[in-house]
Amino acid sequence: MFEYLGILIAVILGLALTHLVRGLSRLIHIRRTAKIWWPHILWTINILIYVLGVWWGMFWWNSLHEWTVQQFFFIATYCTILFLLASMLYPPECPHDFDSERYFLDNKNWFFGIQFVAWLFDIAESLIKASSHLRNVPPQYIAFFPAVLAICIAGLASRNRRVHAFLAVAWLAVVSSYLTLTALDKIVAG
Repeated sequence: MFEYLGILIAVILGLALTHLVRGLSRLIHIRRTAKIWWPHILWTINILIYVLGVWWGMFWWNSLHEWTVQQFFFIATYCTILFLLASMLYPPECPHDFDSERYFLDNKNWFFGIQFVAWLFDIAESLIKASSHLRNVPPQYIAFFPAVLAICIAGLASRNRRVHAFLAVAWLAVVSSYLTLTALDKIVAG
């Protein structure tokens, strides 16, 4: 069953990655006429890392031999939420006079709201993996998930440019620390 679901995961998360890379590529092409804001670029990198990390972490599900329709829809919904998160950083068609700061701040409530929901799904997904004996929840997760949820709440509450620049850097530091401390590279090795 996982092979079947894995194709769907790959398609949805692949679309999220494509949207982010395409948006970043477009900014490079229109750099002379666009107003580029570095926290927006960092958020693009952050969400690339997030999507890739989730995609990598989905590998644990290959050990589940019996699937329910609820598990199938849960994973599909989680991936769809990640696509929606990625889509908040760039419009479908990026105009030549794109102002990434204005676009980010105009969409910040959607971006941080969807990200908050995505992290809630991540918590549930981690707990389901643990209860299915696929992977224990790393002890670092207890400190990690309140930090990313706090970043989302702060992002929802503030329109301050400096706060959003700080949040982009803080998110990268928190997520990079978690990925390093939990040895994400050992997932496939078991």
